[in-house]
Amino acid sequence: MSLTLKGLHHVSAITKKAPENFKFYTEVLGLRLIKKTVNQDDISVYHLFYGDELGNPGTELTFFELPNAGRNRDGNNSISALSLRVPDDKALDYWKQRLTKFSVEHDEITERGGRKTLAFRDPEGQRFNLVSDENNQGVPGGKPWDKSPVPAEHAIVGLGPAHLTVETAEHTALVLEDLLGFRRKGSYPSPAAGQPDIIVYETGEGGSGTEVHLEERNDLPQEHLGRGGVHHVAFRVDNEEELKQWIERIRTVQLPNSGFVDRFYFRSLYFREPNGILFELATDGPGFATDEPLEHLGESLALPPFLESKRAQIEAHLKPLDTRQQS
Repeated sequence: MSLTLKGLHHVSAITKKAPENFKFYTEVLGLRLIKKTVNQDDISVYHLFYGDELGNPGTELTFFELPNAGRNRDGNNSISALSLRVPDDKALDYWKQRLTKFSVEHDEITERGGRKTLAFRDPEGQRFNLVSDENNQGVPGGKPWDKSPVPAEHAIVGLGPAHLTVETAEHTALVLEDLLGFRRKGSYPSPAAGQPDIIVYETGEGGSGTEVHLEERNDLPQEHLGRGGVHHVAFRVDNEEELKQWIERIRTVQLPNSGFVDRFYFRSLYFREPNGILFELATDGPGFATDEPLEHLGESLALPPFLESKRAQIEAHLKPLDTRQQS
């Protein structure tokens, strides 16, 4: 059986202050908090998941809370920007006004790789592009949250291209094409003078929700990951059986990897490509409604069964989030 990744599953970034993060992503960007849980590798801090109304794979933006994190120092060998899909070009005009209203740092609307985009930074400096789906074809977006402060016709509907900046593009390109099965779709000019074109890769059904944009830069220092930086990008695998086949493929080429990891809401494999960027392969299921009713996702602290016995200890160390508007 041929293995094909379906597109972006989720991306995980770092925040220093979970309550402020929650406020921005729900009240300004209008995303739904679909899961309020803890970092399974450090249960003293939050792991927050935002997404569409249903928590569909391909819409999930997640944050690890690291209270002592210094500011991210942007640079090479990094997931240097994330993208969020909006329905059409008109939505970008709405977002430009909205970002101005909330004093969010942003650029002018411009075209990147054949799509209109609007670049902005969140309060911790994390870099994003709002990307129009006006002419997009391929994997569909998600369903906007019906309680979002953003009108559905302008709402964020999922993840768009993940932007990777590396010192040697050839090494990452080999992993994307030869190992993971991405297709080279095209390229567009780098905004940095004298640098190579940015290469566009896609997988699965194609389209914005499946793309990786690969930028080679020989004029940047190494990134130092901190708050406002992106920890990893995850790609969609249909089911657990396919994930196990991917694990064997990754082992065969001897890339350092985690092996099978049970994250309860999905099953995963983590590995680093040669430039040091952390990739994850994650199954579409079981999903975020596994332990909470769909209508009440994100309202209470959710813990996987193997952490439930530590609930009192965990809750004692977490600062409450104001999730009243979720109910």
